[in-house]
Amino acid sequence: MQPRRHAFSAAIAAACLFHITPPAFGQADQYPSRPLRMIIPFAPGGASDFIGRILQPKLAEVLGQQVVADNRPGASGNIGIETAARATPDGYTFLLGNVSSMGINPSMFPNFPVRAQRDFIAITLVVDVPGALAIHGGLAPGNLKEFIAYARQNAGKLSYGSAGYGSAQRMAFEFFMSKAGIKLLHVPYKGGAGASTIATISGEVAATMVTTASVVPHAKTGKIKILAVVSKKRVAALPDIPTMIESGYPELDLGSWQGIFLPQGTPRPIVDALFKAFTRVVHDPWIGERYAKASALQITSDSPEDFAAFMKAQNAFWGKIIKDLGIETQ
Repeated sequence: MQPRRHAFSAAIAAACLFHITPPAFGQADQYPSRPLRMIIPFAPGGASDFIGRILQPKLAEVLGQQVVADNRPGASGNIGIETAARATPDGYTFLLGNVSSMGINPSMFPNFPVRAQRDFIAITLVVDVPGALAIHGGLAPGNLKEFIAYARQNAGKLSYGSAGYGSAQRMAFEFFMSKAGIKLLHVPYKGGAGASTIATISGEVAATMVTTASVVPHAKTGKIKILAVVSKKRVAALPDIPTMIESGYPELDLGSWQGIFLPQGTPRPIVDALFKAFTRVVHDPWIGERYAKASALQITSDSPEDFAAFMKAQNAFWGKIIKDLGIETQ
C-alpha cells in the first residue's frame, strides 16, 4: 500500500552541496532579488508548519533572501492551494504541499477549480513523516488490541479527530476501522494536525491518527497514549511502540510526505534553481538533526519530473482508496 518514493544517494546529495548561482531572470535582474513567500496551507502547530519552519532559515541562507512563512489554513488546505496557484509565476511564491492537500484533495474535491497536476509545477519532496494512532491519556486501553475491544464495548459513544475531512490520516483511520470492525464518529478539525491533537489531549475526541511530530511531545507528558505507529518499521523517537504492521494491520504502511510546488508558468531556470536549493537544504546536517527529533526522514526527488510522476501516482492511489472505502466526496 505504500507508494514509491525516491531519496537521493549520499553521493548525489553531497554533489548538490555547492553554491547555487541564480539564473538570469529578465535582463539584469538575478533570482532571487527579493524575499520569497512560502505558503503553508495549514495553521501553525501542525506538521506542515513544523517542517516549513525548520526549512525556512536554511533556505533563506542558501538563497540569500528572506523566506516568509505564510499560513493560509482552511477548506482542508484548499485556501492555501488556490492562493499559491493564483500567485504570479515568478518564483517568489511557492507552496509547501502535503499528501492530504495535493495527493488526496483532487479526489475528495473533484469540483475544486485548482488541479494539482495542471496548475502547479512539482519541484521536489522535502520530507516524509510517519503517522501515529494516539488516544486520550486518560482512557484505559494500553495497546491497540485493548483499544479495539474498548471501541466495541462503547459502540456509538466514541469519536476520533482528524487533520481535515480529506486528510491522509482520516483515510488511514477509516481504513483501520474497516479492518478492525469498529466504528468511531469522525470529527474533522480545521488547521491540520495541531487542532486534532489538542482535541485528543482534552478528551474532546477519544483518538486521532496524525503525524508523530504532532503527538510525540505530548506522549512524554502522559497527555496522550500512542498505541501504534504507521510506518514500515519502529521509529527512533518511539522505540517501544509497535507498528500497525506488527499489530496485525500490514496494509497500514503510509507516511505523510511533503513537497514543494510552484505556480504553473514559472520559468524553467527558476524551477531548476529552487530544485537545487531545496536539495541542498533538505540534506543539510542541521536539518537532519531537527528532522530526527520528530522521526522525520530527509528525502528529495531525483528531479522535478520524477516528483511530477510521483504526484500522478499519488492521485491515482488515493483516488482508489476513496472509491474502495466509499468515502463521500464534495
